[in-house]
This record gives sequence, structure tokens and C-alpha cells, in this order.
Amino acid sequence: MDTPGDTLPRLGNGFMLRRLASDDLPEFQAYRHDPELGRYQGWSPMSDEEATAFLREMNTAPLLNPGNWTQIGIAEPDSGLLIGDIGVFLDQDGRYAEVGFTLARHAQGRGVAAAAVRETVNLIFAATEVDRVFGITDARNCASVRLLERVGMRKTEATNAVFRGEQCVEYVYAVLRNDG
Repeated sequence: MDTPGDTLPRLGNGFMLRRLASDDLPEFQAYRHDPELGRYQGWSPMSDEEATAFLREMNTAPLLNPGNWTQIGIAEPDSGLLIGDIGVFLDQDGRYAEVGFTLARHAQGRGVAAAAVRETVNLIFAATEVDRVFGITDARNCASVRLLERVGMRKTEATNAVFRGEQCVEYVYAVLRNDG
């Protein structure tokens, strides 16, 4: 089993997973303030002060820490320029993990998000004893539904929900450690 602190950065095909840093502020704020990207997200835009503090916190926070969310940066492999991030939450007992993802619109359509999520799932299974990794998406978010299916997750649940005051259906997609 890998040690979580030793797992970043990780290079993939067309992306790099790495820690977020305060230098990422302009790119982070650009995509986090895009209303189209934020429509189905659980986060809200932050002020520059809040975002700087958040980026600093994520830069030094323990990776894959049970009971806490950790954001991992998705960056261009050559320049290191931030193009998105993946949130990972391990339950308190470390048996399951939830992932969420955001990719800047200019970086979409190249398979980067799917490859980065797949690599993050691999990292979780390699560095923890997690048995199940899942993602939750609004059924109307067709791009996220396709991505979760592309990374090998299967729809396990559909529930009625209210998100930002609006009725919706949320899908849960999951993959198990022994799914291969």
C-alpha cells in the first residue's frame, strides 16, 4: 500500500495530479466562478481571500485523511497550470470514499477529467483500505453521468433530492476495490 503523502504528483495521459498551491489562485478562481461549471456543484464561488486560504490549506492538508475532504489539483502536465480539481472524502472509518470533480471548460472534451478521476480512484485503492469509491451527480448533468460510467462506475442508486432549492434526481455511481 502506498503512503498517501508519497503519491503526488502523479503524471497521466494529458494531465498531472498534484497538490493545490496559492499560485493557482487565478486559474482556480476562473473556473470556480464559471456559473455553468458551478451549476451542479456543492461548492460556491469564494472571494480571493477565502480561495487563497483554501489553496494554502489544501497544499499542506494530509491527503486521504478519514473524515475530511481533500482537493487534489488537475494540471497541464508540461506547464503545471491548474485546469481543475478533484475532491476526495474518506469516511471516518476509512472504508469508503466519495469523489467529486471540476474541470475548466477550456480543458474539457479531451478525456482529461475521466483519466484524472480514474487515476484518483487508483490512488485511493493503492493508498488506503477503502473498499468502495463513489460519486454523486444530478441526473441532468449528462457529462458527469458519462464520465462516471467511463471510469468504470455503475449506477447503484437514484434518489429524489432538493439541490439549491430545486427538485432533482441524484444518481450514485460506485466502483468496488475488487471490480478490477
